[in-house]
Amino acid sequence: MSDAPKPLVTIEYCTGCNWLLRAGWMAQELLQSFGEDLGGVTLKPGYGGVYEVRVDGTLLWERKRDGGFPEAKELKKRLRDVIEPGRDLGHLDRHGAG
Repeated sequence: MSDAPKPLVTIEYCTGCNWLLRAGWMAQELLQSFGEDLGGVTLKPGYGGVYEVRVDGTLLWERKRDGGFPEAKELKKRLRDVIEPGRDLGHLDRHGAG
């Protein structure tokens, strides 16, 4: 077993836009899929329409840059590609293939 620290995800959301529930739901989705492979998911209150998802400081999703909010499957793929590129996400990788 590796002693390397596990990746930490941060979801920064706009409090004025009432995006806490959206951020919380996404945190739940990531924890359900990656569970013990993550060191944790932190919800960070922000303002000005911010909705950013980062892993160890690397930007995975930014609402303004990426055009809205991510679907859970897209964010899971982006997270996987950073923390464990060879990992099979099961039905998320096979859905629509072929």
